[in-house]
Amino acid sequence: YHLVWPRDLAETAGGLLAAGALEDARRILDYLQITQDKDGHWPQNMWLDGSPYWSGLQMDETALPILLVDLARRTGALADGGLGRYWPMVRRAASFLVQNGPVSQQDRWEEDPGFSPFTLSVEIAALLVAADLAELEGEEITAVYLRDTADIWNANIERWTYVRDTDLAQQYEVEGYYVRIAPPETADAASPANGFVPIKNRPPGESQHPAAEIVSPDALALVRFGLRAADDPRILNTVKIIDALLKTETPNGPAWRRYNADGYGEHADGAPFDGVGIGRPWPLLTGERAHYELTAGRPQAAQRLRQAMTRFANKGCLISEQIWDAADIPENELFCGRPSGSAMPLVWAHAEYVKLCRSLADGRVFDMPPQTQQRYAGQPAESEYTIWRFNDKSRSIPPGQTLRVEVLATAVIHWSNDDWATTHDINTVDTGLGLYIANLPTSGDAAGQRIQFTFYWPESERWEGQDFTVIINEK
Repeated sequence: YHLVWPRDLAETAGGLLAAGALEDARRILDYLQITQDKDGHWPQNMWLDGSPYWSGLQMDETALPILLVDLARRTGALADGGLGRYWPMVRRAASFLVQNGPVSQQDRWEEDPGFSPFTLSVEIAALLVAADLAELEGEEITAVYLRDTADIWNANIERWTYVRDTDLAQQYEVEGYYVRIAPPETADAASPANGFVPIKNRPPGESQHPAAEIVSPDALALVRFGLRAADDPRILNTVKIIDALLKTETPNGPAWRRYNADGYGEHADGAPFDGVGIGRPWPLLTGERAHYELTAGRPQAAQRLRQAMTRFANKGCLISEQIWDAADIPENELFCGRPSGSAMPLVWAHAEYVKLCRSLADGRVFDMPPQTQQRYAGQPAESEYTIWRFNDKSRSIPPGQTLRVEVLATAVIHWSNDDWATTHDINTVDTGLGLYIANLPTSGDAAGQRIQFTFYWPESERWEGQDFTVIINEK
């Protein structure tokens, strides 16, 4: 690649840390620090001098550098005082995440907006890491808010991305599964099954699919980053669907495609990808599956997958973006289980391989954040809050929860829970991250009760001029 992708770079730095190349990883952190946008995010990709190229926004590319700082800290890559040096970068990135997440303009495959299990996993893990670092820097209010937000997002993962009783679920006899991505407009819907996702690289007329029909190995990130247990029934259901739809056996071992209906890859006759094609398996995903197997307590299965990654490489030990998964076409230099005509090397895949070697040697996933394990392992995903924002206006709230209102400026919230017969005022609190919050005491309100509120903005000395309503759901 002639451009820098912050995601690939952060993943590469993780591989360097796994190999003990601490100074090299630290230089990558320095590069990320000076190329960060002033609002806290990084470009989709950029020239070496940090100038943005493509204009997409991928929230995992803002979250992964936060995780990298903590991984570098835990592996001893940061010199004395190093953590304080990178805290301003982490703080800006965390601020961007909480102001703009959890929905992402693009998933990690740079194609669709919405709620992606992979992106959600790294965002939530990054918020918990940032909370720990905030605490070390003495910013207690910020730390509490970051953990609360991580809990809220974690508690909503299934609402956003898990479907039940679909045709696929019935076909493979599972209760449900995580989808590849749920469109952003389904945030307050009953199920992501109601939405559609556009599929890139498909012929005209074949680009729209129901979200509930598209699955991806991305769901394994929920285990990789410590949010769900490897034996969680929802994970096991999803693995069954993933293997049925995406797994392919090659002479060199098993591999997985990015998602069903993918069109990014060579045509059936071996002709090069020309804007449309057939999605081919990625060695990277074999490495990610190996990490899942290790977490599930199957190190021998993980070792076999590592060997498969080795066999996928070319004679020069370079790992490609994709491998060919059909009958050999010698005239096109395409052989089943060997590199296709995709990019090679994919350094991200090399980093995954190095991390897998380290994980197997250690007997645990090298880059799994301990913060998520400590907070979520074996615990039900719960939160006492439901968030309301102008860019995500929750219309309802479960009984027993507190309604948290989040805005981008200091405000007084004027509210009522009895159709304005009585009113209350509450001032927002500064989180230190560009968000101002207020918790409305709704946990004791009865099902069916309406919470109504509006805003007074002291800085501009004006009222919002509109009322908003949230209803307490039935149990």
